[in-house]
Amino acid sequence: MMPMMPMMPMMLLHLSDTHFGTERPRVVEALVRFARVHRPQVVVLSGDITQRARRAQFRAARSFVDRLEAPNTLVIAGNHDIPLYNLPARLLSPYGGFLREFGALEPALETTELLVVCVRTTRRHRHVNGEVSAAQIDAVAQRLRRAREHQLRIVVTHQPLQVERARDAHDRLRGHEAAARAWSAAGADLVLGGHIHLPYVLPMHEQLPALPRHLWVVQAGTAVSERVREGIPNSVNVVRWDAAAATSPRGCWVERWDYQATMDAFAQVHRSALAIGPREATTPAAVRSD
Repeated sequence: MMPMMPMMPMMLLHLSDTHFGTERPRVVEALVRFARVHRPQVVVLSGDITQRARRAQFRAARSFVDRLEAPNTLVIAGNHDIPLYNLPARLLSPYGGFLREFGALEPALETTELLVVCVRTTRRHRHVNGEVSAAQIDAVAQRLRRAREHQLRIVVTHQPLQVERARDAHDRLRGHEAAARAWSAAGADLVLGGHIHLPYVLPMHEQLPALPRHLWVVQAGTAVSERVREGIPNSVNVVRWDAAAATSPRGCWVERWDYQATMDAFAQVHRSALAIGPREATTPAAVRSD
């Protein structure tokens, strides 16, 4: 009898801020190659799919997502995916273009290893800032409470739940503290986001010490757009989850992959191993290696 092969960790590819209409064709092609080589089971695109919510930009974004050939894809809208200059569309059908190509504003996914719940944090009356309502916070918490023991529990927003730098505080999600407390109590492990084009992993449980579980804010940089910030190249995140090692701090890893022009390819530049679960049960909080 052949021995059973160990299961490989689940791989989720986290992209954000593609801003189609300002995309870099070489970076687009490099990311398509990356996805086809690494074959993530899940792709999450956390908003700002387009630059100006135009039909051609949404079509280009849809074509790009299809070319990644992932078995499961979840896409949410960012503030750039609501028409800015087309005021009738902004007032009467702010998500019309997005829905035409992607079909749902708050998609969710459940597999044996994973629960992903997406939250619409954009509002047509807000130009840039995002918010999460009490009803949304409660709905997400209820869904998280129904998760199974070994599922990695992920919430996806566009605007960040928390920021690293004080000067970015104005970009933080309105309602972030109430959301963090409720979602942590309900079992959330990661909150993925974008919007500010800065990649980082931040321990929300250190910002709010009363949180009962480790809660990690995982922000993606600029995936394929020319709108990079502060010398940071185009980048994406890879989340790996080994459900069999769910009681270990090394059960979950977040990797940052940057586009390197000299290679015309994405290369891993940083890896974080995250503690998952109740805070009393696992130490240290994180193990990082560059």
